Amino acid sequence: MNKIELVEALRSSCELSKSQAYDVVSIFFDSMANALCNGKRVEIRGLCSFFVKQYDGYTGRNPKSGERVPIAPKKLPFFKPGKELKERVDNEKRR
Repeated sequence: MNKIELVEALRSSCELSKSQAYDVVSIFFDSMANALCNGKRVEIRGLCSFFVKQYDGYTGRNPKSGERVPIAPKKLPFFKPGKELKERVDNEKRR
């Protein structure tokens, strides 16, 4: 499912206009992204959680030349499925 399909599902289930549904979805995702950018954790009970991991810098190698290359520290977002989501996906597989 992509963003447009999510907007369409919200529009049809809540009887909203397409622009209203798009605004709701955009606000939702923008709020999640802003929270992660500010180092906060986003948790949707029963579905998943998102959090940011901090990685220290290290020295890597260029695979082509073998030259040592400094890798800068970075932050990356991570997704962790909730227990209910894991069970639901697993049960769907068995049908």
